[in-house]
Formats: sequence, C-alpha cells, structure tokens
Amino acid sequence: MNDDLKKIDCFGDICPVPVLKAEEAIKHLSAGQGFVLVTDHSCVVESVKEKYRKRNIKIDIKEVMNGVWEITFSKP
Repeated sequence: MNDDLKKIDCFGDICPVPVLKAEEAIKHLSAGQGFVLVTDHSCVVESVKEKYRKRNIKIDIKEVMNGVWEITFSKP
C-alpha cells in the first residue's frame, strides 16, 4: 500500500457502508489524488467493481491476506 494515500478502515463494516464511505471520499478527490479502502468483506469488492467500472475512477484491488482487501481508488 502506498503510505502517501489516505487509508479508510472498513473492517467489520458490511455493505453498503464501505461503498458509501468510498463515495464520500471520491467527492473530495482532485485529479491525481487517491485513497485506499481496507475491507474484510468480499461483497464490498464486488460492489465496488460494479459501481465504478464505467466511471472516471481507477480501481486497483488486492487481497493482501486471506479475506482482507485493499482497494485503491484514484482519479486520473
């Protein structure tokens, strides 16, 4: 994970809470900025893929350990 990026910890948060937190953070991004959302729920990964696949937000999803994902959002 890039230590320069803001981290949003969503451990234990179930859908749609992490997606709503991501949406709020995206509102404040300028071009070239990003953040990392950490989650332990696979439904969040699927929701994020579906919601942002056709938007102007770059998404990078990594399962950093079994059942824990870091989702990096960035605005080109």
